[in-house]
Amino acid sequence: MRISHILIALCLLVTGGIIVAVKPANAQEPVDLELVLAVDVSRSMDIQEQLLQRRGYVEAFKSKEVIDAITQGGYGKIAVLYMEWAGTGIANIVVPWTLIDSSEASFEFAELLKQQIPHRLSRTSISNALGYASAQFGTSPWKGLRRVIDVSGDGPNNQGRPVTDARDKAVEAGIIINGLPLMVRNNTFGFGIDELDSYYFDCVTGGTGSFVLPVYAWEEFPQAVRRKLVLEITQDKQQPRPIPASSIEGAFDDPNREKVDCLVGEKQWEIRMRDMEWR
Repeated sequence: MRISHILIALCLLVTGGIIVAVKPANAQEPVDLELVLAVDVSRSMDIQEQLLQRRGYVEAFKSKEVIDAITQGGYGKIAVLYMEWAGTGIANIVVPWTLIDSSEASFEFAELLKQQIPHRLSRTSISNALGYASAQFGTSPWKGLRRVIDVSGDGPNNQGRPVTDARDKAVEAGIIINGLPLMVRNNTFGFGIDELDSYYFDCVTGGTGSFVLPVYAWEEFPQAVRRKLVLEITQDKQQPRPIPASSIEGAFDDPNREKVDCLVGEKQWEIRMRDMEWR
C-alpha cells in the first residue's frame, strides 16, 4: 500500500470517515487590493487644509464610483489602512486595516475617518512614511492581489534617509507607490518646490503602473481623490494599464526632460539651518 493511501486511511479513522479540510492557521483572506493611504500632516498645511484633505477621503469612500470600483472587482473587496505622517519617526495609524466589501462597509470606514481630527506635526520625511507604510503589509487578516501605498504631500523629503532608498526597497518587495502631490499654494515655509509633481514622479513613485496625480487647487482635491482611488482599485496587475504620470499626458515621458534632484528637500533644510546660524 502506498504511503499516501495509508495517510488517507488514517485520516478517515481519526475523523470517523469524514474528510476534514484544515485551513492553515496563518492563512489570509484574499482581496483585490491592500491599500495604505499615507497622508501628510506636516505644519506646512494649516488645520483647515488638513480638514479639507480628510473630508476629501470621507466623501470619496461614500461616492458611488469608488464603491462600485470596490464591489465590482474580482473578489469584490479591498483592505484599507489610513495613516498620517510628518517627520522621522512620526507616523500615526488613524484607521487600522479595514475590510471594505459593500457600500455599508465603505460608509463605516468614511465615518471612522470623519470622527478624528488630524494633528499638525513637524518636518517632512516621505522616506519614513514609505518605510512605515511598507511594514504594515502582512499584518492584517487579508492578502491582496496587489499592494499599494498612496502617498500625498505638499513638499519634498527633508528628513531621514533618502526617499529613493525607501522607494526602491518598497518596490523590490512588490509594492506599488502612487503619488498625490499637493501643489495648492506658493508658500510652504521655504520648503516647497515648484516642480513637486516631477519630484514625485522621479523620486517617490514606483512599481508597475504607478502614477502621479497632482492637485493644483483644493477645489480639485475631492475629485482627484475619487479618480485616484478608482484607478488604484481597478488596475489589473496582470495587464498593467499605462496611466499618465501627470494631468498633461507625456509631460514626464520626455527623454530630454531634466530630472529633479531627489535630495532637493535635504539641501533646502541644510541651507535654512546654516542661514539661521548667522542670525
